Amino acid sequence: MNTTFKRFAAALVLVLMGTILTAKASAECGSYLPAHKAGAVVSPQSWSGAEFSSASLLLVSEDSNASIVGMWKATFTAEGNTGPGAPPDGAPIDSALVQWHSDGTEVMNSGRPPQDGNVCFGVWEKTGKFRYTLNHFGTGNDTANAPSGIGNPSGPTHLVEDVMVSRDGKHYAGTFTLDAYDPSNTLVAHIVGVITATRITVHTSVSSIF
Repeated sequence: MNTTFKRFAAALVLVLMGTILTAKASAECGSYLPAHKAGAVVSPQSWSGAEFSSASLLLVSEDSNASIVGMWKATFTAEGNTGPGAPPDGAPIDSALVQWHSDGTEVMNSGRPPQDGNVCFGVWEKTGKFRYTLNHFGTGNDTANAPSGIGNPSGPTHLVEDVMVSRDGKHYAGTFTLDAYDPSNTLVAHIVGVITATRITVHTSVSSIF
């Protein structure tokens, strides 16, 4: 009788211990799962979810370079010039096709005749929110003393721009300073003015920019 009771008691203790251990294990898993879920936002599966999409949109909206990169139709107009021979306010200085590249370089196809040298280059950097500065150089020819139509080499032209892109990214405007030199690097012209530009897209028509 005593032997049977001892075996029953031992079996009962094992059952109770198993129940306690199972409950403990369940409690530990329960405390672990919420912590795992809390950290799940950094797991690879969540990268395609709403959290990652929102972060991506935020990064794009704060990408300052994206607002200037692209192709533009730019108009340069004299403003604020004084002295003998200075162009009056409103006088057109140039009308150009301009590309600002994501690597910080820029190229301009000026409205000047090709034989005068109408393609020139620059570098740019961000200076503020939606604001950029451009340092641009061009070399060209002087057709005034070239009856054949092929110009003689002329000195360099230095163009500096300070522009701001509109919040919708479709326009930019600002100021420019243009210094022209002769072949001996003597300054022969100094012009200041304003710039307005319109973005060119795959849907832009000729009539909308020319």
